[in-house]
Amino acid sequence: MSVTTDIVQAWRQPQVVMRRHLQRPKSEPFAFSLLVAFMVLAFVARWPFLSRQTVLQPDVPMVQRLVGAGLAMLALIPVWYLLAAVSHWIAKAMGGKGSYYSARLALFAALLAVTPGMLLQGLVAGMIGPGLQANLVAALVGLGFVWIWMSMLREAERGDAS
Repeated sequence: MSVTTDIVQAWRQPQVVMRRHLQRPKSEPFAFSLLVAFMVLAFVARWPFLSRQTVLQPDVPMVQRLVGAGLAMLALIPVWYLLAAVSHWIAKAMGGKGSYYSARLALFAALLAVTPGMLLQGLVAGMIGPGLQANLVAALVGLGFVWIWMSMLREAERGDAS
């Protein structure tokens, strides 16, 4: 299945998407590619807001803002891996039988699944600016992420530890 199909299906049936990913041969490059795809789309989602900030505060050029946002995305890679490990530890303490790999796969697939919402959030922040609408979209995207991630993690932790 394609990644775009997985993104759409993850909003309706995250467990099915996770099961499909777990049936694939174990591949760390595949899991990392999900994280990279998320980071690229999350970076693109920041552009409208960064453009707005450049118009409002022209003393900082757009290129500097983009470089800063890109470096911040790269700096977060270890944080995502740590978050996946911590989620696996918590799940294991609650009887989970998954692996670190399945926990990473669940987190990275959930992050990628919410990118359409992040793109919308970026447009709202860029076009409307800070306010109730931006906060509402951010809250909905955040809740969607937590629901998808927890559903995928639950499915990932049902499997055998490897």
